[in-house]
Amino acid sequence: MGTLFTKAWVLHDVVRQPERAQLVEQTYTFPDITSCEVLAKPLYGCLEANMLHALQRDPIDICRERNEGAVVLGNAGVVTIDRVGSAVTELNAGDTCIVFGNGIWDEQGYPIKIMGYDAPGTMGVLAKTMKLHERQLIRIPASSSFTLEQWASFSLRYVSAWANWRVAYECWKSQMSGVATHETVVCAWGGGVSFAQLTLAKRLGCRVLMVCSQPERLDMLQREGIDAIDRSPFSDADFEEGILSAIADKTEGKGVSIFIDNIGTPVHRVTLKALARQGVVTTCGWKLGMRTHVARAIECLSRHIHVHTHFAKYQEGLDAVRYAEEHSWMPPHPERVWNWDEIPAMFRDYAAGNIATYFPVFAINA
Repeated sequence: MGTLFTKAWVLHDVVRQPERAQLVEQTYTFPDITSCEVLAKPLYGCLEANMLHALQRDPIDICRERNEGAVVLGNAGVVTIDRVGSAVTELNAGDTCIVFGNGIWDEQGYPIKIMGYDAPGTMGVLAKTMKLHERQLIRIPASSSFTLEQWASFSLRYVSAWANWRVAYECWKSQMSGVATHETVVCAWGGGVSFAQLTLAKRLGCRVLMVCSQPERLDMLQREGIDAIDRSPFSDADFEEGILSAIADKTEGKGVSIFIDNIGTPVHRVTLKALARQGVVTTCGWKLGMRTHVARAIECLSRHIHVHTHFAKYQEGLDAVRYAEEHSWMPPHPERVWNWDEIPAMFRDYAAGNIATYFPVFAINA
C-alpha cells in the first residue's frame, strides 16, 4: 500500500505541544485507500464543539487516546470524491457528499467512536485531501436546492439533532400520548443542534422556546418563528430565578415537556427544575460541563425521562438528508465563510465567544 501526502492543519501530541494545543499547518502523510474507502477533497467544513475539546485536551487527550502523534480533526463538512476503492458500490468518483462522522460503530450501527476525533486511524476535513470509509459519506441529493455551505453546516449538527429528537419525542409520547402537539412545549439552551431540534419540533406543531443572549442569535430565532428567552439581563446571582420565572410565564406555569440540554453542568439544575411532570430532558453531548447531579427520588416522583444519545447510525443520516431536502429543513446560508489560512484564528475567536453564528463554516478546496 502506498503513502499519500496532503497539506493539513494538524493537532500534535503533548511531546510536541506540551501546553495548550494549537493547529499546525504541515504536510501530512497517510496510507492509500483500502478497498472499502474513498479518497476525497474536502470543499467546506464546519467548526464543531468536539474540535475545540480536542484542542483543549478536555475531557480526553485524543492523541493519547488514539496512540497517535498527530491527528487531523474535523467531522463536519462536504467533500467531492476523487477515487473509490474496489469494493465500494454506492459511491462514485465525482460525487459530492456530506461527511457522516461515525468512526467505529456497534453491531446495531450506533457510533462508539467518531471519525476525525477519537476513532484511531481516521482523519478529518482539515486537510486538502482525506480518506474515508464509504459509510462515512452520504451523497447530497442531485440538483439540491441548498448550497454546499449549508450542507457542511448540516452534516453533523442536523444529523445529531434528527437522531436525538427521534428518541426524545418517542419517549415523551410513551407517557403523554394524549397531549396534543400544540400543548407540547419544547425548550432548549442555545446551540446549533438545539436550534435544529426546535425547528423539527415546530414543524410538528409543538410550542418552541430557546434560551440565548447574543443579539444576532435572538434575531435568527425571531426570523425562524422560535420564541426566545433572552438570558443577558440576568446576573449570576439571579440567573436561575430569572430563567425559571421566564419559562413559567411562557408555559402558563405548566413547565417544559421536552428540554434540550446540550450545555451540561452550569445549567442542568435549571433544566430539571423547568421540566413539567412526565417531562423529558434530552442531550446528545455537552459543551460546558459533562458531570451533572441528579436527585433520583425527585426525578422518579416526577416521572422524568432522561435521554442520552451519541450522533447517529447510518440509516438515521440517510433519513435526515432525505427529510431535509423534501421539507427545506436546513441551517441558514452563512453570512461569512472563513478561508483556509483563517482557520486557527476562527477557532480562537469561537472559543472566546466572538463568533455569533451557530454554524462557523470554512473553505478548504472551494
